[in-house]
Amino acid sequence: MQEQDREPIIAICLLAALADGERTPEEQDQFARITGRLGGDEVASLVSRVQSGELQVTEAAQRLSSRDSRRTAYEMAIAMIYADGEANVRERDFLTELKHAMDFNGNDGVEGLPEEAASLAQAPLSGPTPDAAPPPSGGMRPSQPGIPALSHDAALDGMIRQQALLTGALELLPQNIASLAIIPIQMRLVYRIGADYGQKLDAAQIKDLLGVLGIGAAGQVLDAVARRILGGLGRGMFGRVLGGVVGGTAGLVAGAGVAFCTTYALGHAAKQYYAQGRALSQADLRVLFERFRGEGEALLPKVQQEIHAQSRQLDLGRLLTSIKGAPVS
Repeated sequence: MQEQDREPIIAICLLAALADGERTPEEQDQFARITGRLGGDEVASLVSRVQSGELQVTEAAQRLSSRDSRRTAYEMAIAMIYADGEANVRERDFLTELKHAMDFNGNDGVEGLPEEAASLAQAPLSGPTPDAAPPPSGGMRPSQPGIPALSHDAALDGMIRQQALLTGALELLPQNIASLAIIPIQMRLVYRIGADYGQKLDAAQIKDLLGVLGIGAAGQVLDAVARRILGGLGRGMFGRVLGGVVGGTAGLVAGAGVAFCTTYALGHAAKQYYAQGRALSQADLRVLFERFRGEGEALLPKVQQEIHAQSRQLDLGRLLTSIKGAPVS
């Protein structure tokens, strides 16, 4: 990202975040906290101009210096719009206006991105938790004679760990839509854990749980956008080299590590919550989540290579098809 593109990209992300015209107090708090990370008086002034309507999308788009920066801004805006579900009319109109202002041509590769994002946002909860790679030939995993079956707790722990690794791996992929798969994977993980304890959950209930834990879908995406802007990454929101070098510890913690720790903590907090019949208070849930996030952070150096290995073997097209609930060939 060129320095001259930083401000208009931030402005477009802010405009996208505010496009729906509706923000809960919790979302306002997240918005203020994360925009505060982007930089002092300069960004505070930018937020004020966006909120007052002084800065419009066309002006911000015209200030971008290159095709790559326009695509980066457009991808970030799509992620902001679809982070927490289906876009409303205002948000869809915003993306249409933004795309027109960007003056894309047929070689920019942006056709179909909003539709793909929408299909992920509306993915069914009841499907199986996705694998990082397709199963061995024949569709079945090899049996292991002589190895006893895992206990229920151990099986759930293994599933949580695998899904945490998978979300971390998604942050390392170059494909355009990879990062938007993280939220539906997290939601399906919670749904599956709840079902194992006899809970019948819907998307609204799971989103409420994420909100209580301070990791709402919109907040997670806005956090990721802030990291990428601060990192000055030039390959677009979905095609990044974390920390400048894939595999670097700092880069892993900045992106893939955050996804791993968040998913790990979410899964284990949900497991205890539903195992206890949803009897925990919101305060206790938050304490539990932070404890498990600390466990994830301690585990992260030990699983770094596994995250990279998963990213190398991921078939993203197959994974996205699985998440969206379509038949996988």
